[in-house]
Amino acid sequence: MVSESYAVCVYCSASVDDSVALDLATRVGDEIGRRGWQLVSGGGNVSMMGAVAQAARAAGAKTIGVIPKKLVHREVADTDADELIVTDTMRERKQVMDDRADAFLTLPGGIGTLEEFFETWTGAYLGVHAKPVVVLDPQDHYRGLFEWIEELRLRGFAGREAVDRVLVTKDFDTAFAALRPSR
Repeated sequence: MVSESYAVCVYCSASVDDSVALDLATRVGDEIGRRGWQLVSGGGNVSMMGAVAQAARAAGAKTIGVIPKKLVHREVADTDADELIVTDTMRERKQVMDDRADAFLTLPGGIGTLEEFFETWTGAYLGVHAKPVVVLDPQDHYRGLFEWIEELRLRGFAGREAVDRVLVTKDFDTAFAALRPSR
C-alpha cells in the first residue's frame, strides 16, 4: 500500500453515549494526529466513531471515512472527513478500510465492531495481511470475550499462534507502540 503517511483503522461504537468510552475515542484520535498518522474509520460522525474522527482532525490528522450508502443517514456520514468514500455494501466498505490501513485498533464496541475485528484478526492469522491488530481495552469491555477465547484455545479450538496474533491491552502507550512496531 502506498500512502501519504501511516494509516490506522479504528473500529469502535457508533451508538454508545458513555462518557468514558467517548473520552477514550477522543484520546485515540488526538494521539493519531499527534503522531502524524492518518485515520481510517467507518465514516460515521456519531458516538465513538465521530469522536475519534473529530479529535484526529483537530490534531492535524487526515481522516478517511468509509461508509456504505445504507448507513449514510443512520450513522450521520462524516462529511467533514478529508476523504469520504461511500460504498455500495458493507463488504466493500471493509475491503476499502482494509486496503487503506497499515494497522488496526479496536476500541469498545458492539456486534458491528466485533465483526470487523474478527475478520481483521482472522485475516492476520491466515496470512492475508501482516498488519498489526490491537485491542485497547482499559475498562475490561472485552474481558469476557477474551476469557472465552482462552477457553477455546485450551480446548483445542484455537491455537496459541492465532491467539497471539492480536495484542489485547489496557495500556494506551502499549497499544500505540504495537500499532507501529519498530522496523
